[in-house]
Amino acid sequence: MTFLARIHIALKPSVLDPQGAAVVRALGSLGFDEVADVRVGRYGELRLAAPDEDAARARVTAMCDTLLANTIIERYEFTLEPTPAEETA
Repeated sequence: MTFLARIHIALKPSVLDPQGAAVVRALGSLGFDEVADVRVGRYGELRLAAPDEDAARARVTAMCDTLLANTIIERYEFTLEPTPAEETA
């Protein structure tokens, strides 16, 4: 089976987000004063082959823990959905 993983990675709430603070300031200077906080993160999609959803979930977790996220300062979450085999090409 093939799966599509949609991965969201963001700084943990306890970690300062200077990029988010810059976005808040820029929005304020453009007249969007109602914005109090912004957290900037990353989004990625990957397709992978796995025998079942549990195996795919374990592999994506390993990828995030090993390479995609710095788990000391970042958190991640992802969704998985099966995809037709012809979409992987």
